[in-house]
Amino acid sequence: MPDYTQIRYEMDGKVARLVLNRPQYRNAQSRVLLEELDDAFLRAGDDDEVNVIVLMGAGDNFSAGHDLGTPEELADKEARPYQEGLRGRYKRSWELNVAKTLRWRNVPKPTIAAVQGYCIFGGWIISSACDVVFAASDAKFLPTNFQYFSVPWDIHPRKAKAILFESRFIDAEEAEELGYVDRIFAPEKLDEETMAYAHRVAENDPFQLRMIKMAVNQVQDTQGFGAHIQAAHSNYMLSSSGEADPGYALKKPEGRRRPMVQRAMENYERHKESQA
Repeated sequence: MPDYTQIRYEMDGKVARLVLNRPQYRNAQSRVLLEELDDAFLRAGDDDEVNVIVLMGAGDNFSAGHDLGTPEELADKEARPYQEGLRGRYKRSWELNVAKTLRWRNVPKPTIAAVQGYCIFGGWIISSACDVVFAASDAKFLPTNFQYFSVPWDIHPRKAKAILFESRFIDAEEAEELGYVDRIFAPEKLDEETMAYAHRVAENDPFQLRMIKMAVNQVQDTQGFGAHIQAAHSNYMLSSSGEADPGYALKKPEGRRRPMVQRAMENYERHKESQA
């Protein structure tokens, strides 16, 4: 097996299990993690001994999203500095968060995400690339218009607008109602039930599985999925540039990270109160 440092690649019969392995950082997505995950998806996709791929997160959370500055990420940036300016930002954003995710979406084998705890921004992005999403009852999702903007395809466009306008988390139950999550399990049963389903799928003919996946993906492709993802990424680059504007509503407090996640949790609590 390859010598990965931030993910684990495990085989269980005909199922390849890819595990985000930075639990101390809630599996924040560093450049190294995304590069290793890309290699693992392509490796599993090319392996005739693999019929199904399962994506999981180690520890209590699936993924807290983008790595905004862990020591490992900062050291990597110093060792491999990014190109500066808009050109560098665009290339980095496209390669890390869009091109890779599109490749994972199109891996020619069924992919299953098992989500527990927090699934924030980039967590939604990588789970949305999977064909099936299972969730623990404690899962909380924060969808995003960042980079790989699949949300209007993942759930109904009107629901996508309502949630994104309000900027709030959705819990596992609501995610299932919206059609994003396929099944919910108790946290202690999530891995077991996900793997049981994966093994049932893996018993089927791999070529038929590939054709089924291709046919379903082509429904979205003929409706303009790829063109939308590219256009939405350009929109993201423009909107993210506006965060430096004097009138930007969510300025980062001195010495703190972006307040988006805290605001989203507050809005989730308000939403739940309004539904009571």
